[in-house]
Amino acid sequence: MEPHRGVALVLSYQYPGKYAFTVLAGAVESDPALADVTLHFPRDRETLLATVRERADAGDTVVAAWSFYSASFGPAAEELAWVRERLEGRDVLCIAGGVHATAEPLQTLQAGFDLIAIGEGEHSLRALLGRVLRGEDPRATHGTAHLKDGKLVQHGRGEGVQLDDFPPFAARNAMYGAIEVTRGCIYACRFCQTPFMSKARFRHRSVANVAHWARELRRSGRRDIRFITPTSMSYGTADESVNLAAVEELLAAVREAMAPDGRIYYGTFPSEVRPEHVTPEALALLKRYVHNDNLIIGGQSGSERILQSTRRGHDVEAVVRATRIAVEGGFVPNVDFILGLPGEERSDVDATVALMERLAALGARVHGHTFMPLPGTPFRDAPPGRVDEETQRKLDRLASQGRLYGHWKQQAALAEGIAARRRPRAG
Repeated sequence: MEPHRGVALVLSYQYPGKYAFTVLAGAVESDPALADVTLHFPRDRETLLATVRERADAGDTVVAAWSFYSASFGPAAEELAWVRERLEGRDVLCIAGGVHATAEPLQTLQAGFDLIAIGEGEHSLRALLGRVLRGEDPRATHGTAHLKDGKLVQHGRGEGVQLDDFPPFAARNAMYGAIEVTRGCIYACRFCQTPFMSKARFRHRSVANVAHWARELRRSGRRDIRFITPTSMSYGTADESVNLAAVEELLAAVREAMAPDGRIYYGTFPSEVRPEHVTPEALALLKRYVHNDNLIIGGQSGSERILQSTRRGHDVEAVVRATRIAVEGGFVPNVDFILGLPGEERSDVDATVALMERLAALGARVHGHTFMPLPGTPFRDAPPGRVDEETQRKLDRLASQGRLYGHWKQQAALAEGIAARRRPRAG
């Protein structure tokens, strides 16, 4: 390949992939070796296609990128096909990353992507773009995979990152987002892809680094700040313990960085709270710093047996106690539940619905999900979650009272689609 004077990285900047792309764009723009890479953030397929055409016609080498979870793999693959049909001979490198590409590399490549990233993408994307700029074959990039004669060729897994080594967003391109303060999760719930993608351990961004990027947000004119973490009260710990001193140090530094009128949102999306971490002391600490009046609490099931089989690490009483403490502490608890988890029997379903009703009576809102057998998780081969008619009527009644919300009905169809696409295990 010949060296290229300019490379255009065109990111399909749509939910939920935009969370990953905000971080990856920051990794690209902060690398001096990639100064000749321009970043583009189209938010719909028509703009994406127009941007690809414009940059290709201007003489750039174009790299178009998608990132998706398993639930959005189908729409991403359909968008890729739609774009390819309209390229009119333009040569574009189409790449993908995210948890689904990592868990199902062959399936993702067979959907038409030229190249995919396996694992965390910061180092791999930088290396790939560097190879493109130098005229080298991007398919040789460490942490990527491609097809050769229909067979999977994989070059290892992307290197895990230390969060302080990379910005949380692309400030020069004015693409700001929530600051990721923790990556990975030690709890390794059997239905969740996070430990599979980022390892079952915590990696925390330092307080000083978070404060630096909070000041960048404030200088950009933004008043609100949010955080990405799988379990917000685990900040500063390596295990199941809670270090309130570390959490307070973080929030105090952020408040100073966002002064005088910044607003801190912590313990709400996308930074939920585990129920056993909800204590009067923890909520008193949050009250001193945060502006959200609600908490997102992971409950997941009302069945002790199912909580144990999914390895949630807490019991039903912890969910009830967390709800009571949250209400008493002046927060509205929004409690997540997953319907149709593997191994559920009638008694387990009834226990979950009964707990939903009990929490609603205490003052909670309930967030309903339908179980999806996500690739890469221990429950990959489980049947898709289903909600029977009797349970559906009870859920509809809760929803009509304003106590239940969520996309559990749409997720039932997504679960069926994921199950239909999955491949049998090798061997």
